[in-house]
Amino acid sequence: MTQSARRLDTVTAGAGAFTLAAMVATPLVPQGGAARRVLSNAVVGGLFVTTTARSVRRWGAARASVAVASTALGTGLVERIGTRTGVPFGRYHYTGVLQPAVGGVPAIVPLAWCAMAVPAREVAHAALGHRSSRVGRVVLGAVALTAWDLFLDPQMVGEGYWRWTNRGRYRGIPLTNYVGWFLTSLGVMAVLEVALPVGADTPGDADTPGDAGADPVLVSEYVGMTALETVGFAAFFGDPVVAAVGGVAAAPIAVGALRTLRLQRRWRHG
Repeated sequence: MTQSARRLDTVTAGAGAFTLAAMVATPLVPQGGAARRVLSNAVVGGLFVTTTARSVRRWGAARASVAVASTALGTGLVERIGTRTGVPFGRYHYTGVLQPAVGGVPAIVPLAWCAMAVPAREVAHAALGHRSSRVGRVVLGAVALTAWDLFLDPQMVGEGYWRWTNRGRYRGIPLTNYVGWFLTSLGVMAVLEVALPVGADTPGDADTPGDAGADPVLVSEYVGMTALETVGFAAFFGDPVVAAVGGVAAAPIAVGALRTLRLQRRWRHG
């Protein structure tokens, strides 16, 4: 293992621990207050650094930079269009609570897309196992990323970070939002297939060049978020509906991915 790889591992572990601490602290402070805003930024920032550092470790700085820039710029543009036209998510607007903002879109929003997009692609790759294909990863990755939003949107709307013009049936959120998330996620996953191809050489990780398996750290990131969000809504935010809906959507993919990784580990170690 190179010195550069060790540094990236340290950054990944540190950012992951920071994110976990911020998530644990979130329900301990009043809803809608300044402390919650700070923690929201901390969670997204920690996730973003975790994903980016691991992506650099796995695919190298050039490929990771392309993936991050493309995802951030693309989703930021979609969010800006969405607030102006209602397409593809439905009519909504940001309240101005989250700062800084670029073009009316809080900066942490495209960072959140980046932070979970790569883990969603990797968890889909692992869950598909030997059936994994480019089309399969794009579609299941989009499902996995949309499933995460079943946790995210109710929490952020509850904090007053954005509002919907017409209240929907799921915690005030219209179903059009999730159609828009899925369609946008399909585009994001297609970009990741080009920028971070499965089985590509991994200059940041000399130990596993050309490894076509899913990255276990990124898979663990998605699995951990699913578990924390499910427990958080059920036990701390007092919303078993969101816990159940989000858990039912995300957990089967997460469990399938873990099963594949365990089987691969057994095979490698005889």
